[in-house]
Amino acid sequence: MKIYRDLKELERSDNTIITVGTFDGVHLGHQILLDILKNRAKETGGRSLLITFDPHPRQVVFKGGDIRLLTSIDEKLRILESLGIDEVFIINFTLEFSELDAESFFTRYIIEGTGIGEIIVGYDHRFGKGRSGDENFIRKLSEKFGFKVTYVEAVMQNQTNISSTQVRKLLAEGNVKAAAELLGRDYEIFGEVIHGDKRGRELGYPTANLECDSDNKLLPANGVYAVMVELDGNNFKGVLNVGRRPTFNLKDLAVEVHLIDFAGHDLYEKTLRVKFIDRIRGEMRFIAKSDLVEQIQKDKDTAQAILGNL
Repeated sequence: MKIYRDLKELERSDNTIITVGTFDGVHLGHQILLDILKNRAKETGGRSLLITFDPHPRQVVFKGGDIRLLTSIDEKLRILESLGIDEVFIINFTLEFSELDAESFFTRYIIEGTGIGEIIVGYDHRFGKGRSGDENFIRKLSEKFGFKVTYVEAVMQNQTNISSTQVRKLLAEGNVKAAAELLGRDYEIFGEVIHGDKRGRELGYPTANLECDSDNKLLPANGVYAVMVELDGNNFKGVLNVGRRPTFNLKDLAVEVHLIDFAGHDLYEKTLRVKFIDRIRGEMRFIAKSDLVEQIQKDKDTAQAILGNL
């Protein structure tokens, strides 16, 4: 898959099948749209081109930029490559860029820039300043410039639209199993093991403290989860805690994972790929150390039962 970050790098072609969007999470709804994109490119002998943005537009346009992402740009690119997209153009989304009206954006970047034979558009996609680039706008441009337009209806599951917003809502509730059903895969985080306070080791359950690869990565609700962890090409069952560790009166949010049946020792500076399989419980505060140790063992037993033969 070819990746571009400058419009000048792209070769213009009027046989480009294009789609535009943030595609955060690349969920099942996105995947159906991308299948159409790939199939149309194959049928026409053209290229499939996805235009996306980094950073996420809401991080730039809205003060505070408090949106949490389902996929970092690197994660998104890995997923898009696995789905067989030919080319991805990443536009640096700035305040200046956000001031472009829909027609200026479409003309400069697509008509004159990448070239276009057909555009595949999601049911709720809008673009340009004030989100004025809607279906009617695109169809008027298609009549003027002679390209095709294919609109993809909302993909439903359990009477709910599959959307990035819905996935975020489920993760905020800790419902990682339901989120996985909308994503078409387990929700993941990638993180480097950093030095912690070593309390887990003192309790008899050593943990790896993770620093996520993106500051804006969405973490599931505080609590304990059964997870699968990839380390150096090997997979391990694990128990992961997301929270502020109220038992120790700590306030900073931490991500700690205990690898079940891991015989190694030093994990510092290693990168772990963590897949959330199911939530075991919410965050709890313990008065006695013995109660905490007992609960950790229960959580470990529960995780092993959940993970089974994975």
